Amino acid sequence: MKIVPGRSVELEYELKVKGGEVIESSDRSGPLRYVHGDGKMLPGLEKRLEGLSPGDEKQGEVPAREAFGTEDSLPVTEMARNAFPQETKLEPGAIFEAKDPTSGAPVRFKILSVNAAAAKVRLLHPLAGRDIEFRVKVLAVRDPSAPGNRPPPVPGMVELDPDELAEG
Repeated sequence: MKIVPGRSVELEYELKVKGGEVIESSDRSGPLRYVHGDGKMLPGLEKRLEGLSPGDEKQGEVPAREAFGTEDSLPVTEMARNAFPQETKLEPGAIFEAKDPTSGAPVRFKILSVNAAAAKVRLLHPLAGRDIEFRVKVLAVRDPSAPGNRPPPVPGMVELDPDELAEG
């Protein structure tokens, strides 16, 4: 069975920044299971896996625009001028790092423009603009509607099976 949209796929993989460090690997987290075409994978990687069968191995490169995007494709938002320390000089092109007030996760952004009340900023993904190298080995390709062939749910999410729900 070949990888086509709608199939459950299991693979060993390694993703790394071109010429650099490993980002993700099945050596660290175990084999990856996903439904092909559900939008849970890098679009450029999914495209390159299409048509592979169990046992196939492939390596290659995903250009930045098909992986994590280019800087121009990232979201833009406004931040109040008073969100920055008063002595901070804000000018277009300046890059800042901060912590997300909700999650505490690091956030990077670039100033695009500034006025007296706010700064227009572009949120920066750390891998935006970077080409990604990949290596995969297809372990299995299955029909996800068959019992046991669905990939595991996303951590923290509860998936309900309508057939198992009883009307109350």
